[in-house]
Amino acid sequence: MTDNEPRPIGVSIELKPHAYDPVANPELFEGVLARRLLAFVIDLFILVIPIALAWIFMAAATIATLGLALVLFALLAPLYWPLIVIWVLCYYGFTFGSAASATIGMRVMDLEMRTWYGAPAYFVLGAVHAVVYWITISFLTPLILLVGFFNDRKRLLHDMVVGTVVINNPARSQMIRDVRRA
Repeated sequence: MTDNEPRPIGVSIELKPHAYDPVANPELFEGVLARRLLAFVIDLFILVIPIALAWIFMAAATIATLGLALVLFALLAPLYWPLIVIWVLCYYGFTFGSAASATIGMRVMDLEMRTWYGAPAYFVLGAVHAVVYWITISFLTPLILLVGFFNDRKRLLHDMVVGTVVINNPARSQMIRDVRRA
């Protein structure tokens, strides 16, 4: 290459194809949206339990100390919301980053989250997925749910932004395949 010729600069990006084809494997997406909603309710319940227990502990401690603990809890009040956010991010990060690539609610509903090119989820992806979900639901509540009805992969708006897809786990997919063959 001579000095007059243009040189390539920047980063080369290799775009990977979608790993999950809804036409070739419809069993991966069958019933995902309804079960995903139920999984969210289960996860929300799991997230609220420690927070409710902390509030019960604070109320009991305040009563037991005849109000003295209330002073301590008032001093710690600015930490409550950051601790709740950290708890939620850790829950989603660790559960999506586990071998199952699913939250506890998703495991109960036989779902798992993958990247659009088929790789399992990991901690940072799970935490970012949660952040993008809560941001999009704050502004676009009906839209993030409606998007799932209009695409073959049943992806919601935040899934598209983050680059994930929620599918049936292999055991459920195999069961659906077997039922269809019979």
